[in-house]
Amino acid sequence: MSSARTEVQVRPGVESDLEALTDLYNHYVRETPITFDTAVFTPEERRPWLLSHPEDGPHRLMVAVESGPAGNSQRILGYATSSIFRAKPAYETSVEVTIYLAPDAGRRGVGSLLYEALFEALADEDLHRAYAGIALPNEASVRLHERFGFRHVGTYREVGRKFGRYWDVAWYEKEL
Repeated sequence: MSSARTEVQVRPGVESDLEALTDLYNHYVRETPITFDTAVFTPEERRPWLLSHPEDGPHRLMVAVESGPAGNSQRILGYATSSIFRAKPAYETSVEVTIYLAPDAGRRGVGSLLYEALFEALADEDLHRAYAGIALPNEASVRLHERFGFRHVGTYREVGRKFGRYWDVAWYEKEL
């Protein structure tokens, strides 16, 4: 029976993931205020984003995949990134982190697996802080970030407008 079970693995994102990652992100663009992007992307439009997250360095892309029976067919369950926090040189030791899960992948520990892999990959980088912005309300994201040692440092009130209303963004930080 165990051979029929699915297994979740986390690995660096690669170019062949681009279409699936774009589809996953576009779900959040279309359906939620989680991202403040308002127009969906084509894979080609997302390619610069993917290429800005190499397999080494402070800006990473980690992908959680679910392997079917006997390792067949991999489905992307989510991804986590560390990206430039701000473009000015003095911010180089800070990163902004984010995580997106497939709509049916919540409450399975996938987010924790992604952040564990991401922070392990970043451990030897010259980084001082990680920051995360969470569009509110989003209790699942708040719990995940707090579980990983992030603390709330402030909230931008009504900072983004999407779906005809304004949304707050809570900011969290973590020492690396």
